[in-house]
Amino acid sequence: MSLFRKLFGKKKDPSEETIPNEERGKYMPEIKLPADERFTINFKANGGKFLYCENMDEIKDSFNSILSENDWHNKKAFILDERLENLFKGFELNKSRKISETSFFLSTCEYLISDDGSLLISSNQIAEKKLKELPHDFIIYATTSQFVENIGEGLKGIKEKSKASIPTNITTIKHFKAADDKDFLTYGSSAKNLYLLLLEDL
Repeated sequence: MSLFRKLFGKKKDPSEETIPNEERGKYMPEIKLPADERFTINFKANGGKFLYCENMDEIKDSFNSILSENDWHNKKAFILDERLENLFKGFELNKSRKISETSFFLSTCEYLISDDGSLLISSNQIAEKKLKELPHDFIIYATTSQFVENIGEGLKGIKEKSKASIPTNITTIKHFKAADDKDFLTYGSSAKNLYLLLLEDL
């Protein structure tokens, strides 16, 4: 987790020292950044809000900060995953199955895609609902072991861990801020205001 060591002041391993790309010979291949670093750069470029946590106490502190920042402590949450209800049971979250009544969606994801900073999700997280049907505000809980290089690797991972019953409704969330109307690349996408609570588990 080289990026996290840089961000949070951990001592850098001398073996991680590399020659900057601009100082390398023009015929030498560019150095590919580690998966965690590429994800973070791309995720933030997509407009996501990133909170790295080393343990569950930090996860809960960050979760509390998100609720306070948005005045969500007494608002209803849309939650489909009972494990998350247990994980954050100390917050006495007020949940509803009627999306129109809720202020935010609390969920997990399948994988974190490094190449484009997106989150891979499936019916395990959103049942058969479309992204546009879900609340505008997301809080996603994930771990560093969920990093994969690309969507293909993520799909392979889903298939391997779900041999008995492969989930449906597999999609990615990539846009975390309102897109410019003139940006045809994001036309038709469902932008979400997304917080990522990332737990170090490696």
